[in-house]
Amino acid sequence: MIYLDNAATTFPKPDSVYEALDNANRNLAFNSGRGSYKAARGCTKLIDETKKLLIKLVHGQGKESVVFTPSITIALNEILNGIEFTKGENIYLSPYEHNAIARTVHRICKITGTKLIEIPIKEDTLEVDLDTLKYQFSINRPKCICCTAISNVTGYVLPVKEVFEVAKQYKAITVLDTAQALGLIEIDLRNIKADFVAFAGHKALYGPLGIGGFIDVNEIPLKEFIVGGTGSDSLNLEMPHSSPNKYEAASSNMVAIAGLKAALDETIRLEGSLQEKELLEYLITELGNIDKVILYLPPEDRRIGMVSFNVLGYKSEDIGMILDQDFDIAVRTGYHCAPFIHKYLKDTDFSGVVRVGLGRFSTKENLDELISAIQELCE
Repeated sequence: MIYLDNAATTFPKPDSVYEALDNANRNLAFNSGRGSYKAARGCTKLIDETKKLLIKLVHGQGKESVVFTPSITIALNEILNGIEFTKGENIYLSPYEHNAIARTVHRICKITGTKLIEIPIKEDTLEVDLDTLKYQFSINRPKCICCTAISNVTGYVLPVKEVFEVAKQYKAITVLDTAQALGLIEIDLRNIKADFVAFAGHKALYGPLGIGGFIDVNEIPLKEFIVGGTGSDSLNLEMPHSSPNKYEAASSNMVAIAGLKAALDETIRLEGSLQEKELLEYLITELGNIDKVILYLPPEDRRIGMVSFNVLGYKSEDIGMILDQDFDIAVRTGYHCAPFIHKYLKDTDFSGVVRVGLGRFSTKENLDELISAIQELCE
């Protein structure tokens, strides 16, 4: 199989991750915080070390805390459902948001009467329109603003630094979704005024499934959304009052955390994403030379990681099925759990887009196989 769905989950993982997963299953599958014996203390140490690596990766200042959850979706639910919203307040989302945010905010708005407002974009380039956003903020003050760092549909790198700077002029709570970004581009908390940074272990960090979470940057208090055992103060029916313990009910997934630590060690050792950027531009050039291919491209200086396209005469799912069955090439098709952006892409006649997600282990030979397959379909 030629695997080109790395925006969904990266595959394969580095060998060190597989080794760490095997070792943890055999030797570290104990409950951190649930015992004073040596094996349990070892698990706690591993958790602390992994969290320190995450803080290092985002250039944290040491005041941040890391909350582990089973996925980034659960992390975003904990954050957004933990904020106290009331009727008449406004939550801003970029039109590039994933349903992990979009559906969560939609539910909150139904329950609380809070208003959902889309961050404006320029219809010719589909870039965030900062000037119009500033005007919108002045008319409808933001209580919270959610922004993904990289679109999971087009690979557009959003100007989150600038968006959050404007939001902070209104003391808005800022939530950054780094599902596609952390491990691929630099996320620097010294420059980005984010209150919460949600992350996924299994995507650009090259960790396993089953581990995600958020970085609590400024200790803005959240209501408890998930409660349960924490291994301490068990006679008290209240959750702990401070982060991260307040938000980490249930046993930690020690196996996944061990895999994430190995992945972080590897990510911090590597030097950026130059190879993936070169492959991205090569693929865009070659697909652009095929007459029946429609490309959905952000500006060159603001795209990374993936290419989305369609082929005239085909539904996106048809292309995906043919690539899978006839060429053993795995891509993703459809709307990619991103409900807002497709009205701008005007791709509903194709039932969404075909997305090629590049990864650390993608090769030019892989892309040549894909290009050849698409050329054959267009003959």
